Amino acid sequence: MAIAPDPSDLLTTAEMAHFVTHGYLAFPSVVPEEINEAAVAAFEPTGALDMLRAKPDSGTPLADLYPDPSPVGAMLRLPRVQGIIESLVGLDAVYDHDWVHTREPGDLADQHLHQDAIIDTTLAFDIQIFWFPRAVEARSGGTGFVPGSHLRQVNEFEIARYQNIVGQQDFVGPAGSVVVFHQGMWHRGRANHSGDRRWLYKIRLNPTTPQVRRWNLADFDAVHGRPSDHIFASYDLNSAAQQFRTPEPWFEMAASRLETVNRSRLWRYVTGDGHFDADWYLSRTEGREQLDQRAG
Repeated sequence: MAIAPDPSDLLTTAEMAHFVTHGYLAFPSVVPEEINEAAVAAFEPTGALDMLRAKPDSGTPLADLYPDPSPVGAMLRLPRVQGIIESLVGLDAVYDHDWVHTREPGDLADQHLHQDAIIDTTLAFDIQIFWFPRAVEARSGGTGFVPGSHLRQVNEFEIARYQNIVGQQDFVGPAGSVVVFHQGMWHRGRANHSGDRRWLYKIRLNPTTPQVRRWNLADFDAVHGRPSDHIFASYDLNSAAQQFRTPEPWFEMAASRLETVNRSRLWRYVTGDGHFDADWYLSRTEGREQLDQRAG
C-alpha cells in the first residue's frame, strides 16, 4: 500500500495550472548523484539495445516496479518524485512502458517530431517522466519539445514533416533533472554536438483512478478563483484563467481560442469544477446544447 506523500512534496495549484497550460513541468537536480551514477552504470551494458533489458509487464502497479537495489526504483520512490506522481496520476498508477534513450556524441541527426502512441481523446491522461542522470548542455542532444502541443491530437509521426516551430524548447539542465510530460506532448531527440553521450530514462504511467485535486490545495483559491470569478476572471497573470487565455508563440490566431477551451476542459477535469470557464466559450456552447435538449 502506497504511503501518502508529505504535502510539501506534492505539486501546487500553480504548478498544476502550468502543466495544464503548457503540458510539462521541469524539476532540476531532483535525483541525488549516487542514484544518477548507479543508473548510468546499470544502463551502460544495454545503451541503445534497451530492448534486451528485463522490464515489467504493462499494467504492473507502480508500487511493484523495480524493487531495490534498482536505481530506477530508487528514483521513482524519492519523496519528491512520489509527490509529483501522486499529484498527476496517483500512486495507484500502473506501468505502461519505459526505455533508455541515448544520443551518441557527434550524432547530428534530429529525431522526427512525434507524439507517443495513438490518438487518445479522453480527458484522463498519462504522464511520461524523463530523467536525465547526467547534465545536458545546450546542443548536446537534449529532448526537444513544443510547449502547449499536448492538447493537439495527432497520430504519432503525423507531425514529422515539421522541422522547427516557434517557441520550441530543448531540455538543458543539471544531472538528476526530471521533466514530466503530458502524454500528448510533441517531442523528439535532438542532435548531439558534444563529445559526451546523452542519457535519458523515460517511463510512462497510466492512472487507474480519477485525477481530481490530488495535489497540495493550499493555493487553490488564489489560482482557481471563486465560481463567480471564472468567466472574464481577474487578469492576474497567476490565475488559471489568464494562463489559459495566453497563447503559445506558435498558436495560429484562429486556433488560440480553441486552445483556451481545451485547457479549460482539462482544468475542469482535474479540479472537478464542471462550471469553470476561462471565457464565455464553453458556457455559450453548453447553453445552446441545453436549449437543444429542451427542444427535443
